[in-house]
Parts: sequence; structure tokens; C-alpha cells
Amino acid sequence: METLTIGHATLTWLNGGVTHMDGGAMFGVVPKPLWTKKYPHNDKNQIELRCDPILLQVEGKNLLIESGIGFGKLNDKLKRNFGVLEESQVLSSLEELGLTRESIDIVLMTHMHFDHASGLTYRDDQGQLCSTFPNARIITSDVEWDEMRQPNMRSQNTYWRENWEPVQDQVETFSSRYEVLPGLTMTHTSGHSHGHSVIHYEDDLDQFIHMADLMPTHGHQNPLWVLAYDDYPVTSVHEKQALLNEAYENNRWFVFYHDAYYRAVRFDDNQEIDEYIERERYSYE
Repeated sequence: METLTIGHATLTWLNGGVTHMDGGAMFGVVPKPLWTKKYPHNDKNQIELRCDPILLQVEGKNLLIESGIGFGKLNDKLKRNFGVLEESQVLSSLEELGLTRESIDIVLMTHMHFDHASGLTYRDDQGQLCSTFPNARIITSDVEWDEMRQPNMRSQNTYWRENWEPVQDQVETFSSRYEVLPGLTMTHTSGHSHGHSVIHYEDDLDQFIHMADLMPTHGHQNPLWVLAYDDYPVTSVHEKQALLNEAYENNRWFVFYHDAYYRAVRFDDNQEIDEYIERERYSYE
């Protein structure tokens, strides 16, 4: 597991599973000859997208950023459609760190699409859906939580009842900006989903931003390169540009949930990758 210290915070990437999504959809209207220079694809035109939660340890708390794709919840058709070659092993990752599911204090959900939220619940030995992290506060925007429970025609395929019903008593929502802990904030942006949020952390030593699916990989750095999956792509462009400018100006680390090649990067004055933490490649690949 890769680990990075940013200021007083320690970040550790857990194994949350993997998907392989259509590269054209993941880069929207960007021509293939352009995006393929930034991010590799396989012979099916799919790009590898990790779903690896970030264990954030700060202020004596254990937090997760996102939850992974879960284990035992996807049928063969879903695995095939979404290129799932590996399901979540988050609990095993926590065990290696001397932690358990009960050790997680807070889960920060930038949005609740299945590839981010399926790890919130699991089926026990009797087949009953249960909360994966029973002691955790689960924080997301109020807009996202409302749509999760009442999805529209477009979003019902990604907001799954089994991902929210068992944890609804743990969920806490916010409207525009919420300070989770000193220096750690969630901000509602819309764009990818109407309730999408990003995460900032800063202290007296260093800082990072998690832009979630406004910038799911390092290959999406161009502010105009947004996903065909975005519900509000023009909003994504404007929010992404503002967030990038602020992050460049303050020399923030960018940390990723989906990137299969970099866990985190920091850019130089020319907006080229300067510092980085690479992801270890695993044997199944």
C-alpha cells in the first residue's frame, strides 16, 4: 500500500477494486488521438480505473475518502459491463494496518455513484445487507443524498438502493461547504453529478485537493476534458478550471481515487508533473 504524508495528515491507499470503462466516455468529446497520449487503453478501448479508498489519518481520526466497489455485490453481467477484474479488499487492507471496519470514524463521499458507494454496505452470511463501517459518520452533500434516494431516469442506473438503505442512519449532509475537521473541508461543486463535492485539506505545513470525478485521473488535467458521464458538463468545466487555478497557486497535491498510475501528483510552475507517488502494479494485470 502506498502512503504519503501531507502536512500533519497521513494518506494510505487501500485496495478497493478496479473497473475498466470506455475511454471515449471517460474523455467525452476529446478525440481519441489526443486522450490516448495522456492515458493508456486496452484492446477494447477501455481505460483502467482504480476504485481505491484513501485512508486519511489526521487529528487522531481514521477517515475514508470514498468506499470502493464492494465485494460480492456485482453479478457477472455487471462485472463484464464495467470491466471489474477485482473486487474490493478494503477490509484486508485495513487489517494489514492493524485496523478493522469498526475503526473508521468518518467516510467522506464526494458522490454516491455505484463505483464510489458500493463499499458502504456488504451482505452477511445470511445474505442481509449491513453497514460496512458501523461506527462511521458518512458525509455527503444534501443534493447528492436526495438524488441517491430518488434518482431520475438517467441516474437510476448508478444510484443503487442497496448502497444507501443500510447506512441511512449514519449519513450526515451539508449544503455548500462543510468543515469536517480543522483544515479539512468538503465543498459542493455539482458537475459530474448534481451533488458532487470535492475535498480540501491544509495545515501549516502542506495541503491537498481531491477533485474526485471532476479530475478522476492525471490524464484529465485539461479543464475542458470532462466525462461524457457528467450530468452538467459545462458546470464541470467552470468548477474544474477554478479549482485547478487555486490548487496551482497554492502548490497543492492532487490525490486520486481512480488513477491506475499515480496516487498523487504535484505540478510545477509550467503545470507539468513535478512530484508524484506512483501506484504499485499488481500481478493480475
